[in-house]
Amino acid sequence: MIRFSHLLFFAILLQLGAVSGVYSHGGVAFEEDQCVINIDFLTAHFTIYQPEVSSSEEFCENIPSVSQTIFVMEYLHDFLREMPLDFRIIRDEQDFGIYARWEDVQTIPDLDAVTAFYEPAQTRPQGELTVEYAFEEKGRYIGIVTAAHPREPILYHAVFYFQVGGPDYGSFPLFIAIAVALQGAYWVGSGGFSRWRKKRAVVSLDNNNNK
Repeated sequence: MIRFSHLLFFAILLQLGAVSGVYSHGGVAFEEDQCVINIDFLTAHFTIYQPEVSSSEEFCENIPSVSQTIFVMEYLHDFLREMPLDFRIIRDEQDFGIYARWEDVQTIPDLDAVTAFYEPAQTRPQGELTVEYAFEEKGRYIGIVTAAHPREPILYHAVFYFQVGGPDYGSFPLFIAIAVALQGAYWVGSGGFSRWRKKRAVVSLDNNNNK
């Protein structure tokens, strides 16, 4: 028989797995020790810098400080050089989290209202996109890259979640609190509290008799 505590343990493991999965999800992933962004079938090296606080240290998605930040995309497909490409950063106010997709973004009623930064679409024959943005507050964000086919009405998207200013455990603390509350309710409902009171009463009686 599987106990509630066992189910709780497995649920926590799954949640921890979701947190650790933040480094390989959405449109950005590690490949051969390099950060790569996938814009549909098109790819580019993706690097983030914070020169004011971290010198030349490179980041893939999560950004440690609220500071001036440089995003660099080096195209790995020559086809991208022909495509108008834009770059947008939105605040994750809808809590899409690490599994955010383009379909999720499309459900936002006013994209401009949640946009923190936008670089308009343009072709970059040199094969590199570089943008700078000074974050003003810690939080959870979603990056969106859109590339337009140069000759057909086709758009390609990359959507990736990232954090600024240190780890954000999202709903994990709430999950733990709910799990603890459920465990307590199970303990009381299964008679654990009554058994504890009886045991305590017996111990107290024994102590009084030994005096």
